[in-house]
Amino acid sequence: MRLLLDANLSPARIGAVLAGQGHDVLSLAADASLSMLADPQVLELAVVERRLLVTRNSKDFAPLLRGWMEAGGHHSGCILIWTLQHHEFGRIIEAVSGLLAERPEPSDWEDLVLAL
Repeated sequence: MRLLLDANLSPARIGAVLAGQGHDVLSLAADASLSMLADPQVLELAVVERRLLVTRNSKDFAPLLRGWMEAGGHHSGCILIWTLQHHEFGRIIEAVSGLLAERPEPSDWEDLVLAL
């Protein structure tokens, strides 16, 4: 799966593990120029690159995604992490990996938003 990890997720402790599982991971935190993108630009990047967005910034992305869809936009899916803390690397990886295993095809994620 093509993933875009928002800047609030560790590229080493989360991104590298997901990449090791065979996912194509682009981590905003690993690239200084990308880590400075505003939330709407992050969503646009995910759309252009056809990547499933994974973020802990759920309070900002939930309404942003809703507005995007209400305006007729489409996206490649999003996982909003509400309940897990930043330092819970293992639990985040386990939860994200579980969702990806349940929906292994990119088409399974089109316009889908799931919360953890």
